Amino acid sequence: MFSNLLIKTFIKDSENIQKDKVRNKYGYLAGVVGIIVNFILFIVKISVGIMTSSIAITADAFNNFSDMASSVITIIGFKLASIPPDKEHPFGHGRLEYVSALIVAFMVMLVGVQFVKSSVERILNPIPIEFQLVPFILLFISILAKFWLSKFNKIMGNTINSSALKAASVDALGDVFTSSCVVVSFLAAKFTTIPLDGYIGILVSLAILYAGLTLVKETISPLLGEAPDPELVQEINKRVLSYNYINGVHDLIVHNYGVGRCIASIHAEIPANIDIMTIHDIIDEAEREISNDLKVHLVIHMDPICVETDEVLEAKEEVEKIIEAHDSIKSMHDFRVIGDKDNKNLVFDIVVFHENTIPDDELVDYMISEIKKVHPKYDCIITVDRDYH
Repeated sequence: MFSNLLIKTFIKDSENIQKDKVRNKYGYLAGVVGIIVNFILFIVKISVGIMTSSIAITADAFNNFSDMASSVITIIGFKLASIPPDKEHPFGHGRLEYVSALIVAFMVMLVGVQFVKSSVERILNPIPIEFQLVPFILLFISILAKFWLSKFNKIMGNTINSSALKAASVDALGDVFTSSCVVVSFLAAKFTTIPLDGYIGILVSLAILYAGLTLVKETISPLLGEAPDPELVQEINKRVLSYNYINGVHDLIVHNYGVGRCIASIHAEIPANIDIMTIHDIIDEAEREISNDLKVHLVIHMDPICVETDEVLEAKEEVEKIIEAHDSIKSMHDFRVIGDKDNKNLVFDIVVFHENTIPDDELVDYMISEIKKVHPKYDCIITVDRDYH
């Protein structure tokens, strides 16, 4: 309820997330809320840490301080990512949002490394921790605050599909665990004299490091060029196939230049005997409508397919049987027969599963040898594609 109230209060037209200005406001709001909450928690925990001489509580305090700095970086990242395209970056600066999330991840890891060292020193030179009720209550309240912040960032991140805010949500949820460990160690001081503080500090620090590594993995993947969203792939394929005269699709490639900045290309199979102006108009309409509806820049390449004569249908059916018998081959496309009389070629592409480890030339040799058994007069021109979706 409170999360939705903040969104409605500070973001006008909050439902229209397709607008860059609205989306950026989500990022700014999440960043500002993160700064305020983490600053309050830092002040509370550093005060408790000094009062109780607890390295675990102090480590947790500076973890909140790094989270506050990461919120600042998140705001800067959203601001830079919204810079319009220019000559040097014709597809915009959307990936800067991923860069800002990566910086946050490394900051989280740095805090973890620093406090592993501090916790080891505390184990070697233990200092008695005295349990106090008021600091204990403050620490417990901080856990509730971090849990809410995690849910808030998750709502914001899912709403605008932001990797930076999703990373912030995971980080805050990890802080719930680390703060809980700190509370346990602080509570244990009431019942035992065993110096648990340093050991709990190690656990907290390792949890911080793990959270940092997780964030690095999640944020570096889109920068390296991760596979597109399967739902987007399925929707593009389905939408293109819905247009007249398009009988098949393949070779879909999606490039991600930031949220809402995807460029896609796909091959569409069309009858070879159709009027070129007719199919050109259909392709133009498909590109325009699908691009607008799915918020991608779609380019469709036309692949003319031979008219399916009895000869073509028979050869295609035989090749499909050969493909079905091989576990590594998923499908084929662009099938056609070229040439005349005894000088004919079967030309087609085969699609292999991305887990396949068989070399491409072995697969081609297999297909040629099997086809020769059925159609010894045909030569083959076979291209191997890989399915990455």
